[in-house]
Amino acid sequence: MLKVRVIPTLLWKDFGLVKGMGFDSWRRVGAVLPAVKIYNMREVDELILLDITATHEKRHPDFISISEFAQECFCPLTVGGGISNLEDVKSLLRAGADKVCINSAAYENPYLISEIADRFGSQCVVVSIDVQPEREGQYFCFSHSGTRNTGEEVQAWARKAEEMGAGEIMICSIPRDGTMQGYDLDLIKQVSDCTHIPVIASGGAGNYEDLYQAVSQGHASAVAAASIFHFTEQTPLEAKKYLAEHGVMVRNVNRQLGEY
Repeated sequence: MLKVRVIPTLLWKDFGLVKGMGFDSWRRVGAVLPAVKIYNMREVDELILLDITATHEKRHPDFISISEFAQECFCPLTVGGGISNLEDVKSLLRAGADKVCINSAAYENPYLISEIADRFGSQCVVVSIDVQPEREGQYFCFSHSGTRNTGEEVQAWARKAEEMGAGEIMICSIPRDGTMQGYDLDLIKQVSDCTHIPVIASGGAGNYEDLYQAVSQGHASAVAAASIFHFTEQTPLEAKKYLAEHGVMVRNVNRQLGEY
């Protein structure tokens, strides 16, 4: 059984980190490099860095900045935003990223998932799915930072992403984003139960119990969060301690907490 990962998410806009609600990321919360260094000291399992304006601005990832961040990052680093072709992926991996996270480009060219998986391995490609509920119990996928309804139903798209070679899926509820009111457990469970690859829960975590519910009820393999680590005193290490105390197998907990 895979050990559950706790993954801080960094939303990068222009020259710094931002956070907001419902994908309206307006509040500046600091710079990228200091945040990376802090999470290094806290020995997190992974980091996810998303350039949230690159696709909207129709530009490539900032490879130079990402290289600078990666040099200071001592855990696996997943980078997303602005990726549109295999050359972008190659340049990101050369810059120091361990995985790439694709969203909008995958709807326009689903074969990009296969190209990345065939060239660099499935473990390299994370397909991010941003979701809005349209009708009761039914969810649809949105692209371009949650602004365009793709018409794809979430379970069908998740299965297609897996078939095309995705190594992981990151599922995010747009209405829950930044609210700290808890994950959309039904959404996470739908995606986790219809696929056979790890699912990262994202969007809405407000406390350690929310993380636990995403794993125990939503069947997520990993939990991603931003606001609870930016705006509260809760930490990834304490999150893993809480999960371990509730019977969840987590990474690196023996070394970090001693008694587990």
